[in-house]
Amino acid sequence: MSQFSPLDAEIRDLLRFAATRSMLPRFRALSDDQIEMKGKDDPVTVVDREVEEFLTEALTRLAPDVEVVGEEAVARDESVLEKLNGPCWIIDPLDGTANFTQGKEPFGIIIALADAGKAVAGWLYDPNKDRLCHTKAGEGAFIDGERITAQSTGETPPVAAISRIFMTQEQITETEAKLGGHYTFVDIPRCSAEQYPRLALGVNDVSAFQRTLPWDHAAGALWLNEAGGKVARFDGSEYRVDDYGRTGLLGAASPELWDQYVALRSD
Repeated sequence: MSQFSPLDAEIRDLLRFAATRSMLPRFRALSDDQIEMKGKDDPVTVVDREVEEFLTEALTRLAPDVEVVGEEAVARDESVLEKLNGPCWIIDPLDGTANFTQGKEPFGIIIALADAGKAVAGWLYDPNKDRLCHTKAGEGAFIDGERITAQSTGETPPVAAISRIFMTQEQITETEAKLGGHYTFVDIPRCSAEQYPRLALGVNDVSAFQRTLPWDHAAGALWLNEAGGKVARFDGSEYRVDDYGRTGLLGAASPELWDQYVALRSD
């Protein structure tokens, strides 16, 4: 039985419109002057800014009393992060910007709704597949209205996608030394809107992240936990959107796979 609420439908329509108007027409069609670098290996495009502006206005109309924390707004003014302490929408307007600028998939849009530092709802949209992963705290995880339960790959050894982008060489060497014989390592997609579904749909078993910004992880972490997987800090504490300064986060297709990875990493 499909479970697609009026809010899910509203968000889906906003995401579809943003992708159709701003994102898909510019895929593989960006000019050099439409791409800037915010930092090393951290591009931003005219699409990021246009989609965030549209969604900020639309979500404010939808819920005038809820603040908006957008990735690009934070890039301009870090004080926007203070809004994470209360009711807020969290927007990643173009998740996978690096992929997008290179003319390759995956990329998507992520929205989370949070309150008191915790995500209470989330939406991860893949415009190429027109796939919407959505969840509300305590109500389960869904794809396009159909409830899903996280499943592992069933592979031996399990499949691990480990983000090395923000790790030091020492951290990379240590991770590979401890885990190399226990996992099949695969590349990350550089897109949380794709990585979290991979952990629930039998593609990857575990995925470790160094940087844990709320627009990348708030929606996906809630969605995977609601699907029966596990996302938590390496010390077992829950992921909070207002704890954006911490590093290290692990997602897994099941609590057992999460425990196994942490135990091997801690040896």
